[in-house]
Amino acid sequence: MAISTRERLVSEHVKPLFQAAGDGAPYVAGEPLVPQAVVWRGNTYPVLKLLASGRGLGPCTHGSGEQYVRKHWYRFETTEALVMRVYVERRPRSGGKVQRRWWLYTVETAE
Repeated sequence: MAISTRERLVSEHVKPLFQAAGDGAPYVAGEPLVPQAVVWRGNTYPVLKLLASGRGLGPCTHGSGEQYVRKHWYRFETTEALVMRVYVERRPRSGGKVQRRWWLYTVETAE
């Protein structure tokens, strides 16, 4: 029997929380670490399981025709049974003093 889910667009800033350096956190050179938890709307959501990851590409801004990684995407399940899709911008937009790099794109909940 399939479980029905509902995905909704959020598009809000989140704060990632990471393991302390040297605690066995997986690391790939040139890529951000997968957060151990995210803080969203004042609540902490620990990551239970990474479901998928990927990259968003974009053209060179100087017209060379090359493609560059603009975003890293992660889809994970939290300990609260939510499925969150987050991304981190490699070159964040500066909308003021604080550069917000990590965003919660969507949340899936079981119906």
